[in-house]
Amino acid sequence: MQIKKHIYSFGYDNTESDLCKLESRYIFKKEEKNKLLLSDIKAEPSSSAFIKKRLDVISFSKDYATLINEIKKESICMEGFKVEYLVFDGDTTEYAERLKKLKDIGFSIEGNPDYYNPIITYALCYYEGIWCFGILIKNNLSWYKHKEKPCSYSNSISINIAKALINIATKTNKEKTLLDACCGVGTIMLEACFAGNDIEGCDINWKVCRGARENLSHFNYTANVYRSDIKDISKRYDAAIIDLPYNLFSCATDNDVLHILESTAAITDRLVIVSTADITNLISKTGFVIVDYCSVSKRGKTNFARKIWVCEMKG
Repeated sequence: MQIKKHIYSFGYDNTESDLCKLESRYIFKKEEKNKLLLSDIKAEPSSSAFIKKRLDVISFSKDYATLINEIKKESICMEGFKVEYLVFDGDTTEYAERLKKLKDIGFSIEGNPDYYNPIITYALCYYEGIWCFGILIKNNLSWYKHKEKPCSYSNSISINIAKALINIATKTNKEKTLLDACCGVGTIMLEACFAGNDIEGCDINWKVCRGARENLSHFNYTANVYRSDIKDISKRYDAAIIDLPYNLFSCATDNDVLHILESTAAITDRLVIVSTADITNLISKTGFVIVDYCSVSKRGKTNFARKIWVCEMKG
């Protein structure tokens, strides 16, 4: 088996499986499998809600004793380190044996360990017949703070979906400019700002625009929020995201949706759409072509699902 530079582990429930795979296609150009993925592409775990850990591989071998010798050859000198054992699918190593191997690794590194407040964490894993050792980077979950935003609505998309939409829209390119065309209180904008993306938002509802500005300010993010109909936006963007209104108070008609899509088509060639209704027939009228798709059901509500379309302009 060809070992890549990085081994990623993922976490998600059944309702988000397809969304994780969709996001994975745009971060890594391939899907995760069994919540694992090997890639030479380096992605920050905290940029995704689904990536839990990234192992930056230093040494690997089919033979464990050979791996230990390779680690010793690295002459690693580090104070305050920790070593963890990652249990991947197919690894039947018993717990006592895992502890023994962690000690082998620890004795191969010069320096004093710190199990509670490590400066750096190393890890050992066994995957498809190969032992791998490297530096472990974890999702720090600092984006969880957005759950405490001052303005929120019950029908807002989840942070997990918002983070995935940013990665899908930009293909993780931080240079891409983004528009959140129906920004609401800024759930998507917060995740874009956290990730370091250049995003602006617009909405026709002055109250939610005020809420979006308050949320952004609360976390010390800077981004423009326009109280504007999308047709009045003239600036071009590399990509746009539209979470179409669906609740009882802001349900959009087909004409409304078509207006939003056609107006967005005038200012971008790439569009990610979220809707609770099937609008494929409306998308086909705008010049956009659907290039990818997934559905995300709401946990505990089997009859409620958000559909996500990735669209690009024809030609």
